[in-house]
Amino acid sequence: MKLSARDAGHYVSKPDPGATGALIYGQDAMRVALKRQELIARLVGPNGDEEMRLTRMPAAELRREPALLLDAVKAQGFFPGPRVAFVEDATDGLTDTISGALAEWKPGDAQIVVTAGALNAKSALRKVFEQHRSAVAIGIYDTPPTRDEIEAELARAGLRAIPGDTMSALTALAQALDPGDFRQTLEKIALYKLNDSTPLTVAEVNLSAPATIDADTDDMLNVVAEAETASIGPLMQRLEGQGVAPVTLVIMATRHFRALYAAAADPGGPAAGFARARPPVFGPRRDRMIRQAQRWGVPRLEQALQVLIDTDLHLRSAAQRAPQMALVERSFLRLSVLAAR
Repeated sequence: MKLSARDAGHYVSKPDPGATGALIYGQDAMRVALKRQELIARLVGPNGDEEMRLTRMPAAELRREPALLLDAVKAQGFFPGPRVAFVEDATDGLTDTISGALAEWKPGDAQIVVTAGALNAKSALRKVFEQHRSAVAIGIYDTPPTRDEIEAELARAGLRAIPGDTMSALTALAQALDPGDFRQTLEKIALYKLNDSTPLTVAEVNLSAPATIDADTDDMLNVVAEAETASIGPLMQRLEGQGVAPVTLVIMATRHFRALYAAAADPGGPAAGFARARPPVFGPRRDRMIRQAQRWGVPRLEQALQVLIDTDLHLRSAAQRAPQMALVERSFLRLSVLAAR
């Protein structure tokens, strides 16, 4: 049985204890591993590994000894409780072995959990699980966790009734981080709020979020947009030391000023413009960008975008011989002066 993304999330959080097994596949190994980890924990409980109710089989080992899987499925454990036979990094080459174990499966046997990399629609292994009456196939794609998945993670950490603006900030953070970093951030938030009954705030989310080069880049964009000219030089040195490319800075600045321009040009004003922005902007960052759009206005934002476009063309020109970071710094200084008028 093939599950949609929504159904897959519900299944992993509450799997069918009477199912034959599940295939979890996808391009991103971290996302696949996290889903597999959650599914197995739900099936065998927190002590399943210690009680030897979980049997792990790397695909390479199973290829050498195909009988290992069926032996693990049929084996009776010393401790009572559900069991799982887990095959890691399977490929279509193991289809016959896994298909045979599924066919021999009987109620009371260990559930078969299989992980794999990217499998196309013609994959034989996928078809075995998709066409099976009591087994499921779960595709994991490179998309951020949904709101339901974030709420489920927070609930497992004991955090419930999250305010709307805080949930919006968490959703935006999930889009910016890879799944492993986001899971660690949620764990950090849970530890921070341990024995604290007050609602989780946006500020607390920001405190727990990992520090990245993007934070320094955001500082630079705000410094330029708010005419803090004296801060541009030191920030440029820091970003250059971190290895940020000049073209990257110009691209991010152009994106920032385009967002300001779209908001300033909105018939309902900057606040209405940012309410319709995609990707969305939340919390204090949105309030700050609204003030920037109001300060600049449409005519000066058009001038700013022209400066950035010209700078980008200079950086990409084969005839350009001036130091690239110096060109970007000069452009940022021009924008800062323009903002101060």
